[in-house]
Amino acid sequence: MSDFVLVLNAGSSSLKYSLVDAVTGHEAASGTVQQIGEPSGVLNHSAPSGEQRSERPFVNHADALQAVMDAFTDHGPSLADVTLRAVGHRVVHGGARFSVPVLIDDALVEAVQSLVPLAPLHNPANLEGIATARALFPDLPQVAVFDTAFHQTLPPHAYTYAVPLSLREEHQIRRYGFHGTSYSFVAAEAARVLGRPLSDLNLIVLHLGNGASATAIERGRSVDTSMGISPLEGLVMGTRSGDVDPALHAHLHRQLGWSIDDVDRVLNRESGLRGLSGYNDFRDVDRWRQFGDEGPMLAFDVFCYRIRKYVGAYYAVLGTVDAVVFTAGVGENAASMRAAALSGLERLGIAVDGERNDQRSDEPWLISPEGSEVAVLVVQTNEEWEIARQAMAVVGSAG
Repeated sequence: MSDFVLVLNAGSSSLKYSLVDAVTGHEAASGTVQQIGEPSGVLNHSAPSGEQRSERPFVNHADALQAVMDAFTDHGPSLADVTLRAVGHRVVHGGARFSVPVLIDDALVEAVQSLVPLAPLHNPANLEGIATARALFPDLPQVAVFDTAFHQTLPPHAYTYAVPLSLREEHQIRRYGFHGTSYSFVAAEAARVLGRPLSDLNLIVLHLGNGASATAIERGRSVDTSMGISPLEGLVMGTRSGDVDPALHAHLHRQLGWSIDDVDRVLNRESGLRGLSGYNDFRDVDRWRQFGDEGPMLAFDVFCYRIRKYVGAYYAVLGTVDAVVFTAGVGENAASMRAAALSGLERLGIAVDGERNDQRSDEPWLISPEGSEVAVLVVQTNEEWEIARQAMAVVGSAG
């Protein structure tokens, strides 16, 4: 018998959903609702019956989720015909409090609410999704799976910022890290492919999508990660700058009269690949740089250079490395980026085989030369399946 979990990821104006078999990872249906709260909205529902699209205003997340339930009823699979065991919610920020997935109750909701100052754009939307799903499924267990939880194993010397004690203690200023469900899934998959226990491996995992981060994983535990108190720090991303001098904020205020909100908007929404090239999609950057377009060429080089820096830094953190792992949309599909990002690291035992790298597969594959000291892998992430598995682990233990 299958154990299905409805996985929900509520954004400020969007709702992503998947109906996932927690045992096999089979996705029975998935979809998105976009432009919630705007004059026109779009629901895309993908099921064995085909792709369905409907357009109408969605007043709020409750309206959107009810439309999703109607899509299941009208286009399948009917939720009444599957063994729906839980609803799994992606919650972006769990602060220092949550290191594991948690069964949702009123106390959990209050705790997530208290963390809104750390994630003002994400946690309120996550809370709306939770409230809506609890109203629609009052008798179904609901589980919060935190993006930050995987990184709660960071040692103090890695998560501590060199700022006054009052800021660290009273305002929870520290490194948290994100993409935790992806790292949890991909690290386990890498261990499976290598045929070794995760507890025996040191990995550098590169989650490269529109959001991008790097993590050093020592024997299954995150010991350093590139994102910080927010997802802005670290690697260059689609629209986020990644690392900049913190004094940039004051400089832009003095020179241009920008407010903190102005600087925040530019660094989060107008920088990264978009700021360097005019394109936030790496596919566009890669395509136009091959035509000699100066902006995309620079964007490609900066993107790859920042990755190489972090790989070198995390090699130093770990001491020994068994594998470098690429994942997420860019990491899984951009062969040219993978080769460029690891170029020059042969002295560290890290190399990419051109022929293997140019291959494509629906399964994880090795792109390093035979006999390399450090394996280089491409592993497809599956955050929805990981959320479903973690939700079922909580429901099973609670039962």
